[in-house]
Amino acid sequence: MDTVGAIDDAVAEVGKALLGKEAQIRLALCCLLARGHLLIEDLPGMGKTTLSHALAAVLGLAYRRVQFTSDLLPADILGVSVYDRNDASFTFHPGPIFTQVLLADEINRTTPRTQSALLEAMAEGQVTVEGETRRLPQPFFVIATQNPIHQSGTYPLPESQLDRFLMRLQLGYPDPQAERRMLLAGAAQQSPEAALRRCLSPEELQSCRAAAGDVHVADSLLDYLQRLVGFSRERPEFAVGLSPRGALALLNCARTWAFMNRRQHVVPEDLQAVLPAVAAHRLVPSGDYAGDGHALVDLLQRSVDVIRP
Repeated sequence: MDTVGAIDDAVAEVGKALLGKEAQIRLALCCLLARGHLLIEDLPGMGKTTLSHALAAVLGLAYRRVQFTSDLLPADILGVSVYDRNDASFTFHPGPIFTQVLLADEINRTTPRTQSALLEAMAEGQVTVEGETRRLPQPFFVIATQNPIHQSGTYPLPESQLDRFLMRLQLGYPDPQAERRMLLAGAAQQSPEAALRRCLSPEELQSCRAAAGDVHVADSLLDYLQRLVGFSRERPEFAVGLSPRGALALLNCARTWAFMNRRQHVVPEDLQAVLPAVAAHRLVPSGDYAGDGHALVDLLQRSVDVIRP
């Protein structure tokens, strides 16, 4: 089977539910294939939930959604043991985290204690509840959404937790043509995920992950990557540059992007394509750029212009 062709089919199929967002859909799939987790930051009503549900549908993966609120507790996500008087024993009731695609909706509306409940699961594919470690289903993919931090009732994610997400995306408003198609579809467009065709099995997905990891990276490409990372560490506009883990994330995503474009080796354009989504949330700006995420992306693009392969 042409697995890359199946990936293209999956992008097109998800595009039936989320109109006019092919670039963001391809990046979300790249994040999943690169064994990472995705953070989507945008205003309410932009299609964040639609994207996550549609991805799970076309990949044939189990899907759960958790609405994060200020009173949500870690046990509400991980699960809890309940005493059974008939058996005189405790029975573990798994929480919604025991799934393959978990939508952590509005993650920054809950407290840091509950946010941190996801850390072990995202990093190691397991959770420890009441002293016992339990493996999560594979693949395990977290899509977290958050509202802009200027909105009321939000708890900003700390840098250490932001770094757990391989990519951060923004969906933005649809273009006029896509919005017109959505408006014409009307009620039929409200729940399109049920009609989506499955394009990849979980086994084929795992095969794609393995194949993406085998994509060749030349020494010259690694030199280019290190110059880009060095740019973020040396320029005064950045208070904190990319960490080694951030550099590795860039490399893994570039490999996966090359695989999705039917290449057996990474080219500079692969790094450039994934750079803003992988690196922007890992950088801390300084001076006039402080607090301006869009300016960070501009700085990253400037590094692409200045540092040539």
